[in-house]
Amino acid sequence: MLSILSTPIGNLGDITLRAIETLKTCDAIVCEDTRVTGQLLKHLGIEKKELISFHGNTDPGKVDFVLRQLKEGRHLVLVSDAGTPGISDPGYVVVSKATEAGAQIEVIPGASAFLAALSGSGLPINQFVYLGFLPLKKGRKTLIDSFKGEERTIVFYESVHRIERTLLEIGEALKEQPDRSVVVARELTKMHEEFVRTTVRDMPSIAGTITKKGEFVIVIGATP
Repeated sequence: MLSILSTPIGNLGDITLRAIETLKTCDAIVCEDTRVTGQLLKHLGIEKKELISFHGNTDPGKVDFVLRQLKEGRHLVLVSDAGTPGISDPGYVVVSKATEAGAQIEVIPGASAFLAALSGSGLPINQFVYLGFLPLKKGRKTLIDSFKGEERTIVFYESVHRIERTLLEIGEALKEQPDRSVVVARELTKMHEEFVRTTVRDMPSIAGTITKKGEFVIVIGATP
């Protein structure tokens, strides 16, 4: 069986009782970074657990290894470094191949940064579009320009290295909609959690004042 298990995105107190029990009883854990997962296990008092590394640069053959483990009847747990596996991380490849192979799948739900940002944004979230990380080059401007006509709330991740640039680009692309709401969520569930609530009109002045530390989620209200 393959258990898809969500881990905390910052505050370790967000781990669920079911997640802890699953981590204790599984045969091995498939994870992005063995050091990060190892620290979580140490915090939970779980020792001597086999860790199988699987990240963006992993040899594709590692998937076959995981599938063989499942076929042999081992109980594997899939985790990401933080949050829900498969969301902007390579875990979806393991899940996809496991389902194709007929493996039993279970989900142990938990934290997700973009859902936390949506919940705290104060914007309508009965409908929304999730974009992961924006393209770095090809298609980036076209995608941002498409925000002008989006009738659903938009949510996506951004890195500390590009947050200012992205906010300025959004301000420029949506300048004809100056009252449109924008929320920048930073360091969710952590000590320095912050929600910056602004509008497109104020984006140029806000962009330079955002604290350039941590991880970011940007939420943009629907077109008026």
